[in-house]
Amino acid sequence: MVKKKFYITTPIYYANASIHLGGAYTTIAADVLARWHKLLGEEVFFLTGTDEHGQKIQETAEKEGVKPKEFVDKIANEFKDAFKMLNISNDNFVRTTDKIHEEEVKKILQELYDKKIIYKGYYEAYYCVGCEQYLNETDLVDGKCPLHKREPELRKEESYLFKLSSFQDKLLKLIKTGKYCILPEARRKEVIDFIEGGLKDISISRLKKKVYWGIELPFDKEHTCFVWVDAFWNYLTGLIEKKKFDKFWPANVQLMAKDIIRVHATIWPALLLATENKLPETLFVHGYFTIDGQKMSKSLGNVISPIYLTEKYGAESVRYYLMRNIPFGQDGDVSEKALIERHNNELANKLGNLISRVSTLAEKYGIEKCENKLIQKLKLKEIENLMNNFELDKALNEIFAFIDACNEYVQNKKPWETQDKKVLYELCDSIKAIGILLWPFIPNVSEKLTKQFGFKITLKEIEKPLKVSKIKKEEILFRKIG
Repeated sequence: MVKKKFYITTPIYYANASIHLGGAYTTIAADVLARWHKLLGEEVFFLTGTDEHGQKIQETAEKEGVKPKEFVDKIANEFKDAFKMLNISNDNFVRTTDKIHEEEVKKILQELYDKKIIYKGYYEAYYCVGCEQYLNETDLVDGKCPLHKREPELRKEESYLFKLSSFQDKLLKLIKTGKYCILPEARRKEVIDFIEGGLKDISISRLKKKVYWGIELPFDKEHTCFVWVDAFWNYLTGLIEKKKFDKFWPANVQLMAKDIIRVHATIWPALLLATENKLPETLFVHGYFTIDGQKMSKSLGNVISPIYLTEKYGAESVRYYLMRNIPFGQDGDVSEKALIERHNNELANKLGNLISRVSTLAEKYGIEKCENKLIQKLKLKEIENLMNNFELDKALNEIFAFIDACNEYVQNKKPWETQDKKVLYELCDSIKAIGILLWPFIPNVSEKLTKQFGFKITLKEIEKPLKVSKIKKEEILFRKIG
């Protein structure tokens, strides 16, 4: 039987500065969903990477006195290192300076030019260098970009334009009928309102004498490709490079933050329609992180490093906190205090304590196979539905409700007094289910539990009774943070 496929992408992260927690959050969420679909027995491809061209990178590199390529090499390696620390299971890491990517982008640009979907003209608009986006006057607050708190430039220059306006009606129909699904609903409405306000043709090039750090247009060497068109194509080139395009395209889920939703929900699908490629199934838009009520942003300089947090608290605690503390799709405030509280109260007290007590007693008294009535308290179907609906925090809530039920069972049954091997079997079998369900979120811990209790990580394994084996107490999973 052919396995069902699942292709998930993050936005590729702009390589103008080191990774911050927002980028780590999106990537962890993608990793959780990728691992969840592996649990379901699907064949998964998970893509992430870095967006490495454009004016902002050119300017930043010049300020630092290095060549742009040298600068982005350093940043890309920082992202890779951070993802490794966070136990991210991506199948490819695209860099838009990769030769294969640049070649594919040139092919697409030539195709669009030949079809007359790209044409030469002039473009005049407000442009925020911080966003790398053109803005309408209605987007400005007191004449400034609301995100970067700076006045945008009014630009008029020779440019090649993409006929975005000609795809307006088709895009609206696809979004309204749900064939191109945008979630959450509030973001879908925002995109519909934006498109109904009228789509204009957009500039897809810059004069090379101004922005040399970009992919040269194949039909005009005086221009370089504007960063968005170049960047979007990574979702295809990341598959093409691995010879996986036919198998995995279109993407099942594309994750991103709400500050880039307009371009992702208009320019990107329009490019796919123009090149007769299938559209992704779902675009899921998550919220912002705030610190003291203000969005975390590299441009604003109020970022928290995921590397700092991971080195201080460990990957499992960072992954758990970010997925548990903020409802996926909504804004949320980040604090180290809240991370420590969740680590101590949930990971150490609830999960860690359960594993420690049960494994100690199982090692001492052994286990005896029997029907596990305790597992009936596990709302597996509900957890599956929540995961499939991107309600990751609620899924974790249900898993921990079952951990609470297991801890309560230990207290009520008192196996340290009764030495009841069947009660201990029920608890060990329940820990197997907990370990499997937590694997997408805290994979290292789950993999330790597979060795300790003797089970495989698949969803089907939950229904199979745990094999009786010699269980030994191991080192404490989570030490409390004082």
